Amino acid sequence: MPATPNLDLDVLRSFATGVALGSFAQAADRLGRSTSAVSAQLKKLEAQTGTELLRKAGRGLELTEAGHTMLAYAQRLLELNDEAVAAVRSSQLEGLVRLGLPEDLGESVLPTVLGRFARAHPRLQVQVQSGRSAELAQAYEAGLLDLALLWELGRSTPPADGVELAQLPLCWIASTGLDLTRESLPWWPVAAEAPESHNPVLPLVLLSKPCPLSALVPQVLGRAGVSWRPAFSSPSLTALWAAVSAGLGLAVRTRLGLPAHVRALAGEEAVALPALPSMKLYLLRRGSQAPVQQLAQLLEQSVHERLKLDGCF
Repeated sequence: MPATPNLDLDVLRSFATGVALGSFAQAADRLGRSTSAVSAQLKKLEAQTGTELLRKAGRGLELTEAGHTMLAYAQRLLELNDEAVAAVRSSQLEGLVRLGLPEDLGESVLPTVLGRFARAHPRLQVQVQSGRSAELAQAYEAGLLDLALLWELGRSTPPADGVELAQLPLCWIASTGLDLTRESLPWWPVAAEAPESHNPVLPLVLLSKPCPLSALVPQVLGRAGVSWRPAFSSPSLTALWAAVSAGLGLAVRTRLGLPAHVRALAGEEAVALPALPSMKLYLLRRGSQAPVQQLAQLLEQSVHERLKLDGCF
């Protein structure tokens, strides 16, 4: 019986990074390797496993069924490896790391990050501030945060100390149980060519100002000739989701971190609604202290995992 091969963690890291970024050329750049070296690593991994992990799809590559299985194990092995290294190197570190993140990432990303970080740094305290991106940006600039996740609308370049984690399209959000038809909802939008007398007034559920979406969404609807009215406003995202779930109207967010009782509209469901722009998610990091760097890596990893889970790419 042939001996079981020992998988190379460097190879697994190249494989997992390439899949996460959607490009093995970008993975090579991220990991400081040549594209040919990463290609050789992927061939080695397929040779060790004895099966095809990637296949051509248009101009790119996609995972085979075996590739999806390998990716799940690769992520687990790399996570355990990184936790072990971090724990050995810094198990005696003490102090405080200050993190700021938007409310919509608190429940979806934070628990995983905190669990992994606590295992690696049992003596370090994490102080978390949740709020709107504008408030978090001010706190970061004032030196009150070491790390911050921020949503930005309309920015073309990353902010100082920032790296772009994702660019996600905004979506119209409705209650999961809502029947989106004119028969059920008198306010549901109709086709643009319908007579003006039959055009409904769309109820909007928005975060109260200074949320940038509270200004953007009415502008988008106005340009599309869709009438609207404010149906609900609150500074709390939890309250906003409750209002959407109750059927008070539509909200606008990305797919990332949506609660189960609301859903993003797509395809035929959104055909009568105007298209929306994208928002970018940035990670800001101050200093080069090991705990800050490691928490930043965990945040980036957890965000990418959540993006896949929520079907964002």
